[in-house]
Amino acid sequence: MHSKKRKLAQYVTLNVILGGLATLLFIGGAGILWASTLEIPDLSSFEQRKVEQSTKIYDRTGEILLYDLHENAQRTIVPIDQVSTHIRNATVAIEDADFYIHEGIRFSSIARAVLANLTPGGITQGGSTITQQVVKNALLTQDKTITRKVKEWVLAIKLEQAFPKDKILEIYLNESPYGGTVYGIEEATQTFFGKPSKEVTIAEA
Repeated sequence: MHSKKRKLAQYVTLNVILGGLATLLFIGGAGILWASTLEIPDLSSFEQRKVEQSTKIYDRTGEILLYDLHENAQRTIVPIDQVSTHIRNATVAIEDADFYIHEGIRFSSIARAVLANLTPGGITQGGSTITQQVVKNALLTQDKTITRKVKEWVLAIKLEQAFPKDKILEIYLNESPYGGTVYGIEEATQTFFGKPSKEVTIAEA
């Protein structure tokens, strides 16, 4: 009698497991099929895009700033080697500690975000890497939808394959908002500390 019950229980368990695996395979296949139909923006023109900067007018010496003409964005683009190492380290530590390890996305963060966002209304939680933030700000809209998030993941992986890590960090630092009309690390350090970003100390960073 006990043997029959044990066999029945094993049979039910096996069927539940097989049913679960079949469901996962179906969902995974449907997800891959859906993702393949998405229109992903092209990265080919990424470097050629124009990033709005301030128009600065200096005196005849070229050292004293007379006017800074801007509408919605105060920004000065600087290469990564002109940004303090302290700023680079602080940014990576706060925004994306695994930046130099991952390949554009963190699967643990994606899983956490998906679980946290299984509610009506679309994506409500982040978990974005620095690379994903560059993609979102430069190529995509700010809509909080599953479709945009999937595009963000795909483009982040492509961006990591196209550019070195320091170039991606350079883009991030130059394009991030730092409050009000201040965009980019150089404009931020000039605004808050009255000095170029290459001179920022550990405490200021």
